[in-house]
Amino acid sequence: MRSPARIVSLVPSTTESLCALGAGAALVGCTRYCEEPAGELAAVRRVGGTKNPQREAILALHPDLVLANAEENRAEDLEWLQARVRVVVHTPRTVGEAAACLRDLAAELAVPEAVQPFLLRIESQLAAAQVALLEAPAIDVFYPVWCRPWISINGDTFVHDVLRVVGLRNIAADLPRRYPEVELEWVRSRRPGAVLLPSEPWAFTASDRDVCRGERTFGPAAVELCDGRDFCWHGVRLADGLGRALRLAARLRRAAGRRHRS
Repeated sequence: MRSPARIVSLVPSTTESLCALGAGAALVGCTRYCEEPAGELAAVRRVGGTKNPQREAILALHPDLVLANAEENRAEDLEWLQARVRVVVHTPRTVGEAAACLRDLAAELAVPEAVQPFLLRIESQLAAAQVALLEAPAIDVFYPVWCRPWISINGDTFVHDVLRVVGLRNIAADLPRRYPEVELEWVRSRRPGAVLLPSEPWAFTASDRDVCRGERTFGPAAVELCDGRDFCWHGVRLADGLGRALRLAARLRRAAGRRHRS
């Protein structure tokens, strides 16, 4: 398969993966949220956001491939683009699907060898996660993706599967909506062992963490910050991000175990 010569990426994590796989020179357009790797993207044309891409600007770049995600990008934008240019959509909802999508992306870019080290690292971290769960049981966690109102994730999301893999039980897994709005009283009633405040899509800060701890917003739960990209970015980010998530989860589980014993 010939490697595409002109690519537009509408997904930040895919943009990062494309560059990591050695195809950054073909990238002619990306969203304003595509920030990694900063050096390679400095001269790349920005074509709007993930939810409001500049359609005509994308076509003006004459791409032979547009990379998209059905969750981050709107259906109407994808349909409009698909009628005019080749669009490949990857929307993984599990870690396993993300690895398969990464392999597919490498095939699209005609760089199947470049993806192998990333896939091997993902596999090794999945094995490490299984071993870690033998040493300490999973704990219940609340993972908000938004504040004002509080919004979480149910079991049909990629974030949920990352939590599951590293040994954290999502207390909102059984709620019917994929991104359910929840009340604080409901969170407290579920008695999570920990709350993870991610850096995106809502950018929780150290100040937010400290306020939640001081005011016991979530009851006695431990409150920690985390890099949201480690939990919601699929692609090459998983090769290291899954390990960081695993180490964070292990620390939370050990702390929960100490609290329980005391």
